Amino acid sequence: MSRPAQVLRTAADSMGVLDWIRIGLLLLGLFFVATGLLPRADAEASIERIAPLLLFLFSVIVLAELTKEAGVFDAIAQRLARWGRGDYFALFLLCVAFASVNTIFLNLDTTAVLLTPVMLALAVRARIATLPLAMTTVWLANTASLLLPVSNLTNLLAADRVALETPEFAARMWAPQLAAIAVTMVLLWVFFWRRSMRGEDAARYEPPEPEPVRDRTLFSATGLACLLFIGAILAGVHTGVQLGIAATVAAAVAVAAFAVRDRAALRPSLIPWQLMVFVTGLFLVVPTLERFGLDEVMRALIGTDDGAAGAARAAFAGGGLSNLLNNLPAYVAGESAVPEGNQDQLLSLLIGTNVGPVITPWGSLATLLWFEWCRRWDVRVPMRKFVLTGTALAVLGCAASVAALLLTG
Repeated sequence: MSRPAQVLRTAADSMGVLDWIRIGLLLLGLFFVATGLLPRADAEASIERIAPLLLFLFSVIVLAELTKEAGVFDAIAQRLARWGRGDYFALFLLCVAFASVNTIFLNLDTTAVLLTPVMLALAVRARIATLPLAMTTVWLANTASLLLPVSNLTNLLAADRVALETPEFAARMWAPQLAAIAVTMVLLWVFFWRRSMRGEDAARYEPPEPEPVRDRTLFSATGLACLLFIGAILAGVHTGVQLGIAATVAAAVAVAAFAVRDRAALRPSLIPWQLMVFVTGLFLVVPTLERFGLDEVMRALIGTDDGAAGAARAAFAGGGLSNLLNNLPAYVAGESAVPEGNQDQLLSLLIGTNVGPVITPWGSLATLLWFEWCRRWDVRVPMRKFVLTGTALAVLGCAASVAALLLTG
């Protein structure tokens, strides 16, 4: 067998079921364009809309991967475990804070891709149950993604329609974000963290021993790159183009440091082709579905009322469709159904598509990625409990967040 053929066969063998699903989705979208089911002009408009988001997604994942490679996330996780001093409730609060901050500033997919293995490794080192840490990651990857445009791709998609700069967006969404995190914390503790649920006989855990940083220069450079990116967000960057540029600059700092100190780490696997293929495929398939009735269904579900009833309808319609399809197509379909000027209804739709997709494994890309990591670490996720507890979180989280939005509007 020739060398190129061996490389292709090795790459094919290394791909999992999710990878083939992503590729299949893109091929389906291309088929729709080729057959005219999706007009070429509509396809081009859809791709132009997501091009800045793809730049952002590419850059922020590379940044986060190199930050993890430098040991920054591991060091933070170990420090949190030591700060907890063996107390489960203290560790719970620290893990909630870590996952929430990471989601808010580095987006939910980064939390799923990078924080999940860190949390699972922490569980092993501290000899504690893995499921509570795993569920903390996946739930907060979704429910902590309301505060900033950067926190979720749906927020970036909404940037033009919402027409709010980052400070104004945060001013509208801080109360819904707090409500969503509060509900998530209560349900996490009740369903997974309290002593009778976490499956541990011990009342305390053993904090892991500190591990030395492998390369201080890489550690400092990638940490600085993340701070630069966060600083750009706090400075008011909010559109997909601006965020893509900010993330690219920060990623370039990290890449430059590794090019000097550890060039072997700059491998092709850093490129998040799976996410980019998935998002591109979605934005070819969804416009096709809209042309054949999806938008009419969403209009009927959402209605035109910008009051409390309309906000609730938008949130639960968005959350329901997210769990049937995925939150990205659910937002796109819902956005076309929300009348111009109904800002509360549009923000409620965002709440539904951000907080709601916690019932099914495919509800959000972050949840799909999280399930893949759990499979790799042999973490058993009881599906019945996942669906039932996720339903409670989706319903209560959306209701509390929408109420907070309306009360502070």
